[in-house]
Amino acid sequence: MYLVIGVVVAATQGYLVAWNVPGNILEGLAAIVLWPLVALFGVDLHNLIA
Repeated sequence: MYLVIGVVVAATQGYLVAWNVPGNILEGLAAIVLWPLVALFGVDLHNLIA
C-alpha cells in the first residue's frame, strides 16, 4: 500500500516523466519511496537531486 501511494503521489507531482534520463529515474524512485516528504512537507526532489 505504501508503494502504491508513492506512485500516485510521484505521478501527480510530475516525477514520473522522461524516464530516459538517469536523473529523472532517480527522482522518480526517490519520490515513490519518500512520498511522505513530498506530499506532507512539500519537499521538492527536483532541486535536491538535479
